[in-house]
Parts: sequence; C-alpha cells; structure tokens
Amino acid sequence: MRIIFLGTPAFAVPSLKILVENGYEIVAVITAEDKAAGRGQRIAISDVKKYALEAGLKVLQPRRMNDPAFLDEVKSLHADLQIVVAFRMMPEALWSMPPLGTFNLHGSLLPQYRGAAPINRAIMNGETKTGLTTFFLKHEIDTGLIIYRKEVPIGPEDTAGDLHDRMMEEGALLVLETVRAIEKNAI
Repeated sequence: MRIIFLGTPAFAVPSLKILVENGYEIVAVITAEDKAAGRGQRIAISDVKKYALEAGLKVLQPRRMNDPAFLDEVKSLHADLQIVVAFRMMPEALWSMPPLGTFNLHGSLLPQYRGAAPINRAIMNGETKTGLTTFFLKHEIDTGLIIYRKEVPIGPEDTAGDLHDRMMEEGALLVLETVRAIEKNAI
C-alpha cells in the first residue's frame, strides 16, 4: 500500500514514525513550508519534516494546496491512501485522490470538539475524559465517517501539555490500527 502522510507539528511525528517502523511505504510527506522564526528570524522546519528527512522520505511543501503543479505531482505518486495528522484544511482535489481515501486523526471523541485545539478545550472545560478519532475526510471539517474512537482519561492534575503528549503516542497506535484495518478491508 502506497501512503502519503500529511502533518506538521510534533503531535504528528509518532504517527509517521510508527508507519515507517512497521514497513509501510510512505511515498511522500506533505508538511508546512519552512518559515522564519524567533528573534533571529532563522529558518525553522516542521517537526514532521525533520523526522521525514532523517527517515529518507520525500518531502513536499506546497505554498498553495490547490496549485495544479502540486496536485499533478501528488497524483503522479499513485498513493492508495492518505493520512492526515495535525495539518491544515485541504482542497477536495487533494483529499479525494487516493482510491482508499484520506483519513484524519483528531484529538477528541468526535463529534465533540470539532475544529482546532480540541485538547486545550477539553482541559479548559473540565472534562474527565476525551479521546482520539480516526475518520474519512469529507467536505465539512471533522464530520466524515468515523473509523475508530479511543477514550483517553483526563486526570485532575493533567495539563494540556500532559494530555497532548499521552494522546500523541496513543494516536500513533490508533493510526496504525486504522491503516491495518483499511489494508485488510476490515472497517
């Protein structure tokens, strides 16, 4: 199975890493463009790009997701599946490309906390549990067909950082479980 992985921050790295470690063919990684950051305005690259380069993976960093040249390049990779973890909105022309679809890992028990910052919002609202969801993308944000959900408890002393780090690792396991199910046509 040929996979394209889309992600940018540290939260996405364990999901990419577990796929590589389990022998999945990652034909490309799509991540945010490099940008100037900090006082010295040094060029910073995303955590996902850092790992992808270490692993010897092809990295794509489009300025515009709907650029015809970029979409042609993605199409030429003949991916069977795309996986999104902590990435931006994408045009349908991109997420509808692979025959097995595109799925996303989201940091909540959808439909709860759709959109940005679900981990922070769960902590701010005093939730005692949250979770992770994998689902196939469709037009409306975080509304596609749910594949798997996994509950994650929130302790009384948990910070958003604590929860983020636990969910980052649990999310990688859920991504692997989802890929295996899709591969076996068992979802």
